[in-house]
Parts: sequence; C-alpha cells; structure tokens
Amino acid sequence: MLVPVVRDRPSARTSDRVYDELVSAIRELRLAPGASLSETDLAARLHVSRTPVREAIARLVDAGLVRVVPQVGTRVGLISLRDVEEARFVRESLEVAAFEVACAIPAPDVSELRELLERQEHSYRTENYDAFFTADEALHSEIFTLSGYPGAWQAVQRMKLQLDRLRRLTLPDPAAVRELIDEHRMIVDALEAADLSTGRSLISRHARRALELGPTLRAKHPDYFTE
Repeated sequence: MLVPVVRDRPSARTSDRVYDELVSAIRELRLAPGASLSETDLAARLHVSRTPVREAIARLVDAGLVRVVPQVGTRVGLISLRDVEEARFVRESLEVAAFEVACAIPAPDVSELRELLERQEHSYRTENYDAFFTADEALHSEIFTLSGYPGAWQAVQRMKLQLDRLRRLTLPDPAAVRELIDEHRMIVDALEAADLSTGRSLISRHARRALELGPTLRAKHPDYFTE
C-alpha cells in the first residue's frame, strides 16, 4: 500500500513528498524489490498528477533505488548484499562511536530507551512488526541523540536503505524479533552501566545480525536480490 500524498508540509514540493513516500515504501517493502512501477498507477494511488511522480522516479533512479530496463520498464531496484555490507560497516562504526560518547556522560538518562524497549515488547506480544520496526529505529536514534550527534544517525539513515530492506525480511520471524529485543535490552543496560567493552561487542554483533541471514533470505526470496 502507498499513502496518498497530503500537504502536511506547505513549503515542500509535491515531488519531494512523492519521493519521500516512495523511499519509505521501498524501505518498508510495501514496494517489493523488482516490482514494476507505472507513473499512471502511482499518480492514482498517491492522489497526485503524473509530473511529480515522474520527477520523483528520476531522483530514485539517480539514487539507485529504481532501475529502468530497456523494453521491460521501470522497476524497484533489487537488494545488493554488497551494498548491505557497506551500510553495515557505516552503521556499526558510527553507532559504536556514539555509544562510547554516550557512556562518557555522567549518569546518562536512559528513561526514553527503557520506554522504547517496552514499546518493542508490546509490539512483539501483539505481533505488530511495523510498530516494532519503528520502535527499533527510535531506540538506535536515541543512542545518537544521547551522544550529542543526532545528525550522525540521519547520515546512517540515508546510507542503510538496502540494509533496512534486509532487516524487514527478517521481521515475520517471532524468534528473531525476540532475540533483537533481548540484545536491545543488553545494549541499554551496558550504556547505563557505562560498560564500554560489553556495549561495543553487543552493537557489533547486533549490526551484523541481518547480514548473517543474507544467504538464507536470498535463498528464500531469490527474485529480491542481485549480485
């Protein structure tokens, strides 16, 4: 499903809002890897004209998220495990650094992190995996906020779309979600205790989890992946 574009940001161009919605849909697998894209269909689903859709698709092509195949058409780009690995490297490096800085703060306030853990537990119990993913993202964002470098998380966000698509593929597995929540809790505990060694190890293992499942997910969804 796509969310119709509304004028919630009066200063933003319609093509920018269309672009943001299409990026979110690709990230969240609402538009699956390899899915065919039609300007007419997208315009109807987003309640806009074809012009902003055309402009947004051109930007998506430049960003490598959409590809135009001669005599075939426009399609959502496939998941590249090479790009996933690069995104993992960037995320792990910056998040370990953010964790180290946050640990240096005397008595860091982890109340928001605890609240996000409870939201994840609720999402797990109700099998609301979209809500879990949102709370998961918010928890990692909060670590960067505590470090004083929230902009670094935004840089990670722009880099890790391929990684996020791989992560979304793992979410229907309740056992995997349970393990993620347990790791989140241990990371928060390590931050509160200023335990650098444990925190570094946990964040590195956590960041690599989705990539380790790459071969299994590729075997299960071969049409979603490219070299």
